[in-house]
Amino acid sequence: MIKTKRSTKIILNIILSVLGLIWISPLFFVVLNVFKTKQEYNMGSFWTLPEGLNIMDNLQTVIGTDLFSSFGSSLLYAVCGAAFSVFIGLLAAYGLTHLRIKHKMFWFLFIYSGTIFPFQIYLIPVYKGFSSLKLYDTRLAMILFYTAICIPFCMFVLRNFFIGISGEVCESAKIDGANTWQILIHIFVPMAKAPLSIVFLSQFTWSWNDLMFGLTFTKSPEIRPIMASISIMGRANAPTMFLACIIASIPTILLFGILQKNFETGMVYTSK
Repeated sequence: MIKTKRSTKIILNIILSVLGLIWISPLFFVVLNVFKTKQEYNMGSFWTLPEGLNIMDNLQTVIGTDLFSSFGSSLLYAVCGAAFSVFIGLLAAYGLTHLRIKHKMFWFLFIYSGTIFPFQIYLIPVYKGFSSLKLYDTRLAMILFYTAICIPFCMFVLRNFFIGISGEVCESAKIDGANTWQILIHIFVPMAKAPLSIVFLSQFTWSWNDLMFGLTFTKSPEIRPIMASISIMGRANAPTMFLACIIASIPTILLFGILQKNFETGMVYTSK
């Protein structure tokens, strides 16, 4: 019996290792080719080792583009959009679970209905709205859009977490003299450290990786998000584009490392 379990575990580890190698193979391909020149990439095999270390030349080419300007714009959109949407979703989730509000289910469905339809249907009406309000191709418009489109998911996740917190916690805090705002900040937020971190990371990543709305709502290089800038670089110089993709992945990796310690923290309360 013990030998059977051990054999099953070995086979499972082998399968997972093979799947892991398949998963990271595109990353290996990208890293391998950022050291090549444009001509070397076009004339050789994708998987051949580079003849030299041309990464500095490729980096100089990337610096000569508008990538770093778009990098700053995307960082602004992703941070502000994620932070504002998490904050508004936090307030909505708290109100829909632990405050006396009429028709809570109606308001929940009304807010969450923003995720029912495919995001593509927002392109034309939002584009026309931004154009009529003279917000098209502005940083304010992008921040507002990313905030609005991320609110339903944030509210949904945090509401599901807050439902598990007993109302007795609020009643005890009120008896001790805490008001509604103090209960939220000093009790609910520390408890929700894990879901808040996960929601912020997911919405930051979604905003950072967005291509469709970035291409539609912007046209200026300094306003355009980073994914839109990479997409218009074209395939004329593939090693340069691969290097730009690696640079674009740095913020999400760093944010994951910073927030990782919060993923398994937090206190879960369940009502009887």
